[in-house]
Amino acid sequence: MSSEDMTRRELFKRAVAAGLAAYGLGELGLGGLSQADAAPAPTIAVATKGSPVDLVRRAVQGLGGMGKFVKRGNTVLVKPNIAWARKPEHAADTNPEVVAEVVRLCKAAGAREVKVIDHFIDGPDADVLRISGIGAAAQAAGARVLAASSMAMYQRARLPRAKVLKSADVLRDLARADVFINVPIAKVHSTTGLTLGCKNLMGVVWDRGAWHASASLDQCIADFAAHYKPDLVVLDAYRILLSNGPKGPGRVASPGVVVAGVDPLAVDAYGAKIMGRKPQDIGHLRLAAASGVGEISLDRIRVRNV
Repeated sequence: MSSEDMTRRELFKRAVAAGLAAYGLGELGLGGLSQADAAPAPTIAVATKGSPVDLVRRAVQGLGGMGKFVKRGNTVLVKPNIAWARKPEHAADTNPEVVAEVVRLCKAAGAREVKVIDHFIDGPDADVLRISGIGAAAQAAGARVLAASSMAMYQRARLPRAKVLKSADVLRDLARADVFINVPIAKVHSTTGLTLGCKNLMGVVWDRGAWHASASLDQCIADFAAHYKPDLVVLDAYRILLSNGPKGPGRVASPGVVVAGVDPLAVDAYGAKIMGRKPQDIGHLRLAAASGVGEISLDRIRVRNV
């Protein structure tokens, strides 16, 4: 994240990290424990058995409610997966009912504006929004829906701690938002194995092709996730795509689950479990965990069933 775009929260985190480093604690936590051992176990809320709307409500409430994240007057950026001109039953894009309920909860918490945005892959933009159902659903819930299809919507940002992805053109709206909510869908991906929350962040950058052409797509995803952490992740696993991902059509299952959390890797780790995979076997999750993005060990994640 460029210096002019750093939030007070990020500055505080970096100041703490710098202070630890000054005392020789950059790699070790207090008392000689590793950072992973010293950090409290993250909590995720897992909602099952209900409509998409009900699942979102219960999952977010399980973390303390949307008011814990969104304050009156905030501008909120909601980032679903809206890459494809596929119907909801194909499970290629985030369920429109899930997106709409996230928007409604933000508005109810007092958000001044909620923007639903993604960098589409299919086109035309209007067809993607219409066929996925997200355009109408999000607008009806009170959001401004944007297709991030113009280079003018992006600005260059440096990623100084990255191993491969040293810079990227990132959505200006992300830097301007008070709150960033990532709303991915759980599905398979032909290159990365799975696409969950961390992979969904590729939709806020202009040149995804550069990531695919890099030395490591998985490392690029991990590098970006280390610099851009959502305030909240709401994972849509109401329907999941199990083959021919990320676009399909393919085999679809209906676990009927929504997972919410603050630790992006904890949510993705549980999403991998839903998909029948071990999170440690997904390259970008393993690399992101090694970079300190979050927790992927399922036995260290507190699951709150709601």
